[in-house]
Amino acid sequence: MKSARTSRAWIKAHINDNFVRKANHEGYRSRAAYKLREIAEQDALFVPGMTVVDLGAAPGSWSQVALEFIRPTGKIFALDILDMQPLPGLTFIQGDFRENEILTTLETALGGKRADLVISDMSPNLTGIRVSDQAQGMYLAELALIFCREHLNPGKNFLVKAFQGSDFEAFRQMMQADFSKVVIRKPKASRDRSKELYLLGLEKII
Repeated sequence: MKSARTSRAWIKAHINDNFVRKANHEGYRSRAAYKLREIAEQDALFVPGMTVVDLGAAPGSWSQVALEFIRPTGKIFALDILDMQPLPGLTFIQGDFRENEILTTLETALGGKRADLVISDMSPNLTGIRVSDQAQGMYLAELALIFCREHLNPGKNFLVKAFQGSDFEAFRQMMQADFSKVVIRKPKASRDRSKELYLLGLEKII
């Protein structure tokens, strides 16, 4: 019974969420659009014509925001284990980023080119077991960082979701080895109770 009450409370809070209402009104696929938009405007992430890789893209709100900034000549390569409705200017690959076959498909789509920006909002299927969820989330963040080492142009940036916990500081230090500067962002659209933070690696070193 407690779980049903909790579920109803979450649904009510979600419906009444200002960012959810705003997303519905402005045509974004989720409230997460405002997380990226705030960071993008604060840190000047996008320029027209750039090539962007969006990891954990579904339902597509981050890709929507990115497209607004990089049109008309920019390209986005989006990947998610879930299906996603198409967007103009976007190449979508459905599959598990942890699988080599899917990674190869993404590399092929890039056609040997490197990205000018990698953004990752990947999150595991949350179990409610905080230690396990945090570990799985950080594992996905590490995979995204490894991808950047080979597929992000030098001098370019990487934005990734990370989860506060025992592995957070170690991961931040890993990013510092690859980027000139690493900053932490907690956008207003990220709920206060959420353990998520965003790490932004600025100017990839090599």
